[in-house]
Amino acid sequence: MIKALLMLIRPVATWTGIAEANRGVLGVLFIFLLPLVATTSAIEGYGLAKSGKFLNEPIHLLKHYTVQEAVVFEVLHSALFVAIVFVVAGAVRAFSQTFHRRNNFKQSFTAIAYGFAPLLTLRLLDMIPWLNGWVAWLVGLALTLSVLYHGLPCILQPDPPHAIGLFFNGCLTTIVATGLLRLVVVFYWEGRLKGVSQFISDLAARLPS
Repeated sequence: MIKALLMLIRPVATWTGIAEANRGVLGVLFIFLLPLVATTSAIEGYGLAKSGKFLNEPIHLLKHYTVQEAVVFEVLHSALFVAIVFVVAGAVRAFSQTFHRRNNFKQSFTAIAYGFAPLLTLRLLDMIPWLNGWVAWLVGLALTLSVLYHGLPCILQPDPPHAIGLFFNGCLTTIVATGLLRLVVVFYWEGRLKGVSQFISDLAARLPS
């Protein structure tokens, strides 16, 4: 979360430090991404179990989640988020390939994993039960795109004529992929996905109370 803040207030220096650290995929995954995912998920899950979420269907009322339901939801949510980081990183690597430059997956994964930090951090807003589920995503997305504006060229070092296209395609992929995940999450919170709700409840029932 501190890294997310630094990328917003000192983007050039922070991204330069990330590039100089030159961590591999596993290093970025286990030293940065997974700890941040685990922290934000734990806080978000605590909010679900403690305060619940307001339903919009069929009427506007507060739904409380058991600890087990919150745990199952956060594990699934986190797994899908990490999978999206890998998918977007793979797409960004494909977008970055030119006749003059061949980037590797480590570079694209580093840029996307760190670049998604604001989006992950803003999940903390989901603790507020009355807050619309799209607010955290929209604010986090805007900050993430601004962070990637500095991060993609710093880490991938594209040819200048290719830089704008890389940023645009990377942003579009980020919007679509994370937007689809947020759509599922919001619909679940609003009680619109009966099958998903039942699946999570069934898994939660198998956990010790």
